[in-house]
Amino acid sequence: MQQATPNSSPLLKLDHVAMRYEAIGDAQGPAVLEDICLELSAGDSLAIVGPSGSGKSTLLNIMGTLDRPTGGSVWLDGRDLAHLTEPQTAEIRNQRIGFIFQEHHLLPQCTVLENVLVPTLVGPVAPAATDEARKLLARVDLSDRLHHRPGELSGGQRQRVAVVRALINQPGLLLADEPTGSLDRASAEELGHVLTELNRESGVTLVTVTHSRDLANSMARRLELRDGRLHPLQD
Repeated sequence: MQQATPNSSPLLKLDHVAMRYEAIGDAQGPAVLEDICLELSAGDSLAIVGPSGSGKSTLLNIMGTLDRPTGGSVWLDGRDLAHLTEPQTAEIRNQRIGFIFQEHHLLPQCTVLENVLVPTLVGPVAPAATDEARKLLARVDLSDRLHHRPGELSGGQRQRVAVVRALINQPGLLLADEPTGSLDRASAEELGHVLTELNRESGVTLVTVTHSRDLANSMARRLELRDGRLHPLQD
C-alpha cells in the first residue's frame, strides 16, 4: 500500500474531481460534478448545501469511497484512493470513515449496544470495543437504552445510535448525509449539537450535506454545490 505523506498534509483532498453519468452510445453523459477541488484537515467541519439533485450525495459517496469519480483524484491520509485495491479500500472505509445517513439503518433485531458494535465485527475485534461503545452511548445520553431495540426508541434516539455506530472505530472522517432530514425540529437541533460537540472534542473531520441552514451554520465551513461546482455559501 502506498505510504501516507507526513501529517501536515490534508486528511482529505479532492483534486479536480468530476463525475458524469454513463450515456448510451458515444455521447458523453451529463456532468454531475465538475472540477471539484477541496482540502480538509483533521478536526475541520464542513457543511455542503444545495438543491435536491445537485449531486451532494454523489460527492459524499466519492469522499467515502462508495463511488469512484470519472475524473480527478481523491486522497485520504495522503493516499491516492484510485491506486488501492478493493480490499484495501474496504479496510479504509471500515477503519477510517464513519457514515451517517438520513435513515438510521439500524438492525431491528439487535439491541442498541449490538448495533453500535456491528462495525467492529469486520477484522480483529478490539477487546475494549464494548467499553468504548458504552462510553460513547453515555456521551449521547443513551446509557439507559443499551438493551433496547430500535423499535423502542424515538427517531432522535435512533439517529444518535447511528452516530455512535459511525464513531465506534474512531474514524478520522465522519460523513453525514442529511442526518437531520427525517427528524422533528427539537430532535434535529439536539443531533446537530451532538455532532458539533463530537467534532470539537474528538477531532474527527466532519462533512455533512444538508438542507438545514441551522445545521449548516453550526459548521466551521459552508459551501454550496451548484451547477456541479462548489461555491462559498451566501448568507
